[in-house]
Amino acid sequence: MQTPPEDLQLIGTELAVRWADGREDYFSGEFLRAHSPSAENLGEKDIFGNQYGGNGPREFPGVKVEGWDYQGNYAVRFDFSDGHGSGIYSWEYLRMLGDPKRGE
Repeated sequence: MQTPPEDLQLIGTELAVRWADGREDYFSGEFLRAHSPSAENLGEKDIFGNQYGGNGPREFPGVKVEGWDYQGNYAVRFDFSDGHGSGIYSWEYLRMLGDPKRGE
């Protein structure tokens, strides 16, 4: 289980995340919005495996992080300038998003 970051800060239009091991990640609001793990963004499946939703836009030009709320000790939920705010980013997911090797 990933430990929580030591610090989250908005620096200009980027979210800076400092982890306990010294690693720092920087994310634009556009990137975080495009990677929101919400049902609105990813869609959801019913008990039969039918996919609903998740076909929305994948780019969010100009969207910024306006704030956030911690979800217990395991995640964070961001408030975005376009009104989106239902994605819950676990610490593992947020750390993975900052991994330069993702997508390889």
